[in-house]
Amino acid sequence: MFVNILDPIGSGFVASLARPGGNLTGFATVEPSIGGKWLELLLAIAPATKQVAILSSSNSFSMAPGGPLTQTFDAAGSVFPALKLVRAPVQDIAELDGVIAAQARTPGNGLIVAPEPFTSNHYQAITALAARHRLPAMYPYRFFAASGGLLSYGIDLVSQYRQAGTYVDRILRGARLPVQLPTKFELVINLKTAKALGLEVPPTLLARGDEVIE
Repeated sequence: MFVNILDPIGSGFVASLARPGGNLTGFATVEPSIGGKWLELLLAIAPATKQVAILSSSNSFSMAPGGPLTQTFDAAGSVFPALKLVRAPVQDIAELDGVIAAQARTPGNGLIVAPEPFTSNHYQAITALAARHRLPAMYPYRFFAASGGLLSYGIDLVSQYRQAGTYVDRILRGARLPVQLPTKFELVINLKTAKALGLEVPPTLLARGDEVIE
C-alpha cells in the first residue's frame, strides 16, 4: 500500500483510481480542483497578482503534458482567465535562486510550489529565497509555512497516514479498495511573513485558516 503519492496512475502503481488492479492501492496527494484553490487563496492574500509561476522539478512528470498538475492548472486557468500561468522548472538546487529571482523582478508576480519530492526536500531554501526576493508564494504543505512560507494549503499528512492504518486492516481482511483522493485539507497562514511582504491578510481569509502562525 502507498501513501503520499502525487500521481498513482502516472507512476505506474495502479491502472485506475477506482479499480487499481494488481496488488497496490493507497492514498493520493492531490485532487482535480487543488490548482484552483491554490490560485484563489494566493489572490486572496496578494490581490495585485497578475502572473503566477509554478515551481517544479524540470523532470517532473506531474507537470508534463497530461500530468495531474498540468491538468489541474489548465482547469484553474479557465476559472481565472485574467491570470497568466507560467512554468518555472528547476533542474537542481543551484538554479533555485535564479529562477525565483527572475519571477520576483516583475511587480505583480506570484509563485505556486508544486507538491513533489524536489520541492519538499528543499523547502527551507525555497521559502528563504521567496522571502528574500519578496515574492508572494503558495505552498502545498504545512511545513513550508512553518518554515517561513506565506501560506500553505494541502493535505493533512498526519491524517492521511492514520487513514492508511485503517486501510491496511481492511485489506488484511480481504477487501479490495480503490485509491483514495484527499478529502481533508489544512490552510496555514504565516502572519509574520505577510507583514514582511507588506500584505494585509483579509479577515475572511484568517477565518478560514486552520492555523495562523504569528
